[in-house]
Amino acid sequence: MARPMMISEAKLPVGFPPPGPVGEVIVKTYPAHRLARVRAERNNDNGMFMQLFRHIERHEIAMTAPVEMVWQGDAAKNPESMAFLYRSVEIGSPGADPQDGRVVVEDIPEIKVVSLGLRGAYGRETADKGMEKLRAWLATHPEWEAAGAPRTLAYNSPFVPNFLKYAEIQLPIAAANSR
Repeated sequence: MARPMMISEAKLPVGFPPPGPVGEVIVKTYPAHRLARVRAERNNDNGMFMQLFRHIERHEIAMTAPVEMVWQGDAAKNPESMAFLYRSVEIGSPGADPQDGRVVVEDIPEIKVVSLGLRGAYGRETADKGMEKLRAWLATHPEWEAAGAPRTLAYNSPFVPNFLKYAEIQLPIAAANSR
């Protein structure tokens, strides 16, 4: 698998697969991992990033890439949640941050996804274009079915110009008839 040209600003969590190629749909498996998540309180909650940043700063946790954004519903303009991934499951412990109860540390089990590498801004428009391709791929691969909400894995900071930003749009999957 060819790695995309991208600006690498932070390390991946331990055991994570490398970013996939731009424009190519692939199946990837992510190991169990730990993350800190904030859920949006309203459909225009742009403060999630700073809450997460303050959380890792308070607890002296190194920034990793990617940042996860989960999308719920076709009408939502902004992600339903945002999460910073911890470098390893040995860092911190699950539960609400005592200084900010909106930040919740979660342990995520291994997950299989269908993934598409993208370039562009980290908004709903870019995510929707990628989801069209993932849905088309699923329609031609009946051995798989969707098993969760779509997510964007964003690999670059706000300081990288949109035309250079790299992300993956992903949809959790399971073998058909396995659930």
